[in-house]
Amino acid sequence: MKALVYHGPNSKAWEDVPDATVQDPTDVVVRVDTTTICGTDLHILQGDVPAVTDGLGVDVAIEAVGYPETLRTAASLVRPGGTIANVGVHGTPVELPMQDVWISNVTLTMGLVDTVSIPTLLKMVASGRIPAEKMGTHSFTFDRMDEAYDVFANAAAHQALKVVITPG
Repeated sequence: MKALVYHGPNSKAWEDVPDATVQDPTDVVVRVDTTTICGTDLHILQGDVPAVTDGLGVDVAIEAVGYPETLRTAASLVRPGGTIANVGVHGTPVELPMQDVWISNVTLTMGLVDTVSIPTLLKMVASGRIPAEKMGTHSFTFDRMDEAYDVFANAAAHQALKVVITPG
C-alpha cells in the first residue's frame, strides 16, 4: 500500500509500505476513503512535535486549532470561574499569564481533539447547519499527496481552507 512517510523535519515521501495487519486483539485495519491534512500534520513535518520521529510509526489524523495569540487573548477575556479550552498544537512555546488567571479560579483544559463535541458537529453537518462542502476548497487524489501537502502548507497563497484527498 502507499503511505506518506515522515523522515524527519521537512522530509516526507509518498512510499510503498507493507499492508497494515492486525497484530493485537484490539487492532483494527480500515480502508481510507477520504482524508484531509491538518495543521498538526504541518507542525509534525516541520519538526515541532518532538514525540514524532522518523521510523516511529505514528499515524496522525487530527483536526486541531491553536495559535499562541488566541490562548493569550482567551486568558485576558475569561471571567472568574470561567474555562479556557486550549485545543491544538502551537508549534512554538506559549506563555500563559498565570499571575493574571490563577486568582480567578479559571479552569484550563487541553487536548488535540475535543471528542465530546464531535457528535454535535456531525449532526450540524448532517442537518445542513454547517455547510461542510464549502470547507473543502481543494481536492487531490492519493497519488498527488505531496502536492496536497504543499498547497496546504502554503494555504494563504492558494486560498486553501481544507484540502480533501481521495483514492482517485
